[in-house]
Amino acid sequence: MKDLRIIFMGTPSFAVPIFKALAENYNVVAVVTQPDKKQGRKQILTPSLIKQASALYNIPVLQPVKIKTDYQQILDYKPDIIITCAYGQILPKEILDYPKYKCINVHASLLPKLRGGAPIHHAIMDGYDKTGVTIMYMAQEMDAGDIISSKETKITKEDTLGTLQDRLSEIGKNLLLETLPKIIKGKIKPIKQNEEEVTYGYNITKEDEKIDFTKTNIEINNKVRALNPTPGAYTILNNKRLKVYQTRIGDRYYSKTEPGTIVGFEQDGIRVVAGTNEIILTEIALEGKKRCLVKDYLNGIDKKDLLGVILK
Repeated sequence: MKDLRIIFMGTPSFAVPIFKALAENYNVVAVVTQPDKKQGRKQILTPSLIKQASALYNIPVLQPVKIKTDYQQILDYKPDIIITCAYGQILPKEILDYPKYKCINVHASLLPKLRGGAPIHHAIMDGYDKTGVTIMYMAQEMDAGDIISSKETKITKEDTLGTLQDRLSEIGKNLLLETLPKIIKGKIKPIKQNEEEVTYGYNITKEDEKIDFTKTNIEINNKVRALNPTPGAYTILNNKRLKVYQTRIGDRYYSKTEPGTIVGFEQDGIRVVAGTNEIILTEIALEGKKRCLVKDYLNGIDKKDLLGVILK
């Protein structure tokens, strides 16, 4: 299948192992990714991780600002199949209808669950006990195409966005390598998605990142894990942003203490009221400071200054 003309479309780290597996086993004639973006405090123009990876294989890169109208250069490569993975833009009908073997997508959920741009975040944040990867034919409606293949994995209580993303990326890579030959040989039986089972995992907003201490300690713990390592969940401590990267669930009960109140300390953490229970913060980053273990942070301060402070 070395003569099969493939265009790969993707952007973030999740897509990199999947792209590399394709580039090392197939004829990827072009890569499509999002335009370079300014990043960091110094706002340095930075290429996507997929663009960086494509340089290792000397594959041409296309970066349309609006693929809805700027798509002809993609069709000029005459792809037999287009494979997308966390690309970041909706493909127009002109692209969807072009390839001989159609357009397929590697999506990080067990569709029809968690359609959308942040399925891994939401799988943890929404308390799912399992998720997976689905390969599907693309349709004009977001993540609504027929399912070609899928594979699931359990979500552990220790999983973070980082660990789950890495595991799903590996699953996606292997599943694509298993599935692609079957697509080309016509040995698949696509399955329509059950619309009654649809849920969504929309892109994470700034509002999603903020910790609401009126929620249960389980919900807060899920949010912290879902946003670790990036962008990080946060709260406000003494008018400064406090990023929270790791927590554990406490077992004390509070019926009258305001949620968000710092009520005590453990050797490795800060005890905070969450709903009527408590959450223990164990890894944080104060505004302008590096990420650190809470036990190290507590060694450098007077704990009395924190006791009774309410995180907002």
